Amino acid sequence: MGLYLNPGNLEFARALSENVYVDKSELIHYTNDRVNKEMRFMCVSRPRRFGKSMAANMLTAYYSKGCDSRQLFAGLKIEKDPSFETHLNKHDVIRLDVQRFLFDEVCAEGFLNEIQETVIGELKIQYSDYVGEEKNKLPMVLDRIYALTGTRFIFIIDEWDCVFRLAKDRTEIQKKYLDFLRWVFKGAEYVELVYMTGILPIRKYGNHSAINIFREYSMLNPGRIAPYFGFTEVEVKGLCIRYGVDYAETRKWYDGYQLGDVHAYNPLSVVELIENGDFQSYWTGTETYEALKVYIDMNFDGLKEAVIEMIGNGKCKVDTSTAQNDMTTFRTKDDILTLLIHLGYLTYDRETSEVFIPNREIAQEFMRAVKTGGWDGLVQALGRSEKLLEDTWAMDGDAVAEGISKIHQETASILKYHDENSLKCTVLMAYYSAQAYYMPPVLEMPSGHGFADVVYLPKRGIDKPALVVELKWKGSAEGAVLQIKKKQYASWIQGYTGDILLVGINYDREKRHSCLIEKYKK
Repeated sequence: MGLYLNPGNLEFARALSENVYVDKSELIHYTNDRVNKEMRFMCVSRPRRFGKSMAANMLTAYYSKGCDSRQLFAGLKIEKDPSFETHLNKHDVIRLDVQRFLFDEVCAEGFLNEIQETVIGELKIQYSDYVGEEKNKLPMVLDRIYALTGTRFIFIIDEWDCVFRLAKDRTEIQKKYLDFLRWVFKGAEYVELVYMTGILPIRKYGNHSAINIFREYSMLNPGRIAPYFGFTEVEVKGLCIRYGVDYAETRKWYDGYQLGDVHAYNPLSVVELIENGDFQSYWTGTETYEALKVYIDMNFDGLKEAVIEMIGNGKCKVDTSTAQNDMTTFRTKDDILTLLIHLGYLTYDRETSEVFIPNREIAQEFMRAVKTGGWDGLVQALGRSEKLLEDTWAMDGDAVAEGISKIHQETASILKYHDENSLKCTVLMAYYSAQAYYMPPVLEMPSGHGFADVVYLPKRGIDKPALVVELKWKGSAEGAVLQIKKKQYASWIQGYTGDILLVGINYDREKRHSCLIEKYKK
């Protein structure tokens, strides 16, 4: 048993002994199905705190010849799998945590040589007759061992992407690292399985992936392994019942990550909740708001409007195809939003190609990030939201117009002041408090003979009117309400049994706002 070659199972045993453990062992069925197959190269990217290292430790404990893990897996789901006995502790495993070799940027120059020398040193102990004096030619050593003994290896690599995070601007080192991975794995007959995990997907160069042999399982494309990272709804419900925790409140705080058909909870935050008993943001324990602030403060056209829209509980369209999957190469706001998906600050709906803030925990981090820097007036604007919502329910159009005017002026430095999209962002800020009573706003909801600009539908059990909002630039509030009626924008929600308010808002050439509110007659 070594540190890197055929390590033991201590880390997995520690995870099993924790007060809160959720069985994710069925992941092994999926990896077993890829041993010695064409699809044996896997790269799994998830945000921090999503159980990546624990999964790597579990796979190590299962495959490594350096330990006997039968008792550890007793009673776990994988024990009943037909492939369980086939691979249990029967493989030579090389287990690497890249961050142990690259804990700061100073180490970047020599960390690849150090990785190779360390692994070759342990290979030399076990395969002394087949390893020469090579110090930094790991693929050649592995080729020789395979050629002379037929031995093949499973590689389990954690924090594979730390070079892109710790040496963000060292592109020559990043490329050298990717070339090294290609050298070690591409066309290598000694590889039985490669399981790499990190925060970022594999970086691209131009239009092609730098290592095109890997099947990637990311926050954008989680594949069939989606249930094995993050806690599922069924798992969280079970934990809440077991430990007497309010499930509905847990869902508000930590749910929201969409991984294909799976709704995932932030697992470490759920564990912290159970241990501490308090609903709060545990995100700052590992990711501070400064990291988020760096990206949302970047000067890309439309980025701040998108952030405001999402803070207002809305969703934004995003094109994820152009992102380079590093932390420095940005050409558009979509590249920033895509990175925030991988970092766990946003979640992605594949069906609609939209991003949004997943839960209350992350919403708090966004609010902390916008309290300083280039977000003048936003916090003050959001503070007006509750009164403006009450004025809307009271159908006081003049008060609503005055409130929106103040919010628009307070955020003029953030938004493009003179267009309808700016007015839409202003309205979303104005109704920020609506998220306590309403489902996420529906933007441009198809109904009747056109699209309503913004629709707020009350949450189940909330006795508040639905709001159908139409915005006008250089028109009139009366014209906005007339358009709602004429084009039957409210027809889509006529089945709603409560009241429906039609809200027309206009912004004219003289920077004046007007508002007309009428009750919809069914």
